[in-house]
Amino acid sequence: MSEFKSGFVAMLGRTNVGKSTLVNLLVGEKIAATANKVQTTRTAIRGIVNRENSQIIFIDTPGIHKPKTKLNETMIETSFGVIKDIDLKGKRVFVRCDFNVPMDENQNITDNRRIVGALPTIKYLLDNECKVILCSHLGRPKGQVKKEFSLAPVAKELSKQLGQEVLMAEDVVGESAQKLAENLQPGQVMLLENVRFHKEETDNDPEFAKKLASFGDIFVNDAFGTAHRAHASTEGVAHYLPAVSGFLIEKELKFLGEALENPERPFVAILGGKKVSDKIGVIDSLLEKVDTLMIGGGMAYTFFKSMGYNVGNSICELDKLDLAKSLMEKAKAKGVKLMLPVDTKVGKEFKEDTESKTVKYTEIPDGWEGFDIGAETIKMYQDELSKAKTVIWNGPLGLFEFDQFAIGTNAIAEYLGNLENVTTVIGGGDSAAAIEKLGIGDKFTHISTGGGASLEFLEGKKLPGVECLLDK
Repeated sequence: MSEFKSGFVAMLGRTNVGKSTLVNLLVGEKIAATANKVQTTRTAIRGIVNRENSQIIFIDTPGIHKPKTKLNETMIETSFGVIKDIDLKGKRVFVRCDFNVPMDENQNITDNRRIVGALPTIKYLLDNECKVILCSHLGRPKGQVKKEFSLAPVAKELSKQLGQEVLMAEDVVGESAQKLAENLQPGQVMLLENVRFHKEETDNDPEFAKKLASFGDIFVNDAFGTAHRAHASTEGVAHYLPAVSGFLIEKELKFLGEALENPERPFVAILGGKKVSDKIGVIDSLLEKVDTLMIGGGMAYTFFKSMGYNVGNSICELDKLDLAKSLMEKAKAKGVKLMLPVDTKVGKEFKEDTESKTVKYTEIPDGWEGFDIGAETIKMYQDELSKAKTVIWNGPLGLFEFDQFAIGTNAIAEYLGNLENVTTVIGGGDSAAAIEKLGIGDKFTHISTGGGASLEFLEGKKLPGVECLLDK
């Protein structure tokens, strides 16, 4: 495109040229783009109209909408581009990863699953002789530089996994990061310090996003765990660079999307967790899709209370009793089998070695708190799962952090892992942590790396970190 002068008009019509590749060329020029019968991307349009002396024109022909007040209102939703869709050879590639990994008090990484999940994308970029600039957050430093949230241990682990040194910047957009980036060679990898050391990250500050974008020629988002956040490094950067997904986000949405939209039936969903209010949208959405919905965890007690039963000291949202009733009514109207525990393991206190016993769900005594599903419920759920062909699970079925109340979660996990010819998708977060703790992660079709993101995807919400990517 270098031979074209400012003012060159590009007409995007039906073409065999990959649209992502073409758009990458166009946004680098001071041009006017005419879009005709092409699923133009909102990112490309932003890139074009942000250029000096550039404009965008829509031809009024069948198959293309004339723009309304806002350009993004005219966009046609399509699948997003992935790194393999564009030419990356020798480019500077800015990659948002999710390295928000758990560490012990000595900053030793206790679960490297998210680091391992990013390897296919990073290795692909290295194979294409890219200069790779990685960024991530870790924990919640709330805009302050705190040593305990440094990504230095991640750089060390990533170096080990890649078999080459990952250069670690001492800051995010400061002198150290700038110097490392300037001297970075093709086939080398560097990691910026924790982006949340800057308040501007979570504020999605445009100037901060622009500074981050200055590190790359192309933006790759591979952080599914933060795809539901519109932050500077997950969404803001895409305003200034051509943006595509890495292999991890592609994989996540493939498994979650196919399980939801084209499941082999019977389709069973298992939902755990503390509160009904955290899962309202998910329950509502799943009732439109599943054949059976199993409830466990703390939110089961709100359902019991709504049915008129005593729940003792168990977690219970008194302001959500009508909601629980309406969800049960909706399940009945939709022909969905909504299953609640028939017995529960209760404890006297919230501690690991507390006195405990198993009681019927209708007989929870005063002064006791429900912490797990009982043996009868385990058997009932396993019998139902034996008929399933697709299973999605989000949220533990009990207080799995305490061994005596992890029995239900572990029993269901082990049973699911041993089922044959069944698609099993684990929606990240605590349910994934429980399975990894058992060491049986390889027995499941897919374990998501994103708890909150997978939850919002199951709910049917759009993910800002995906919406900002170039269309294919």
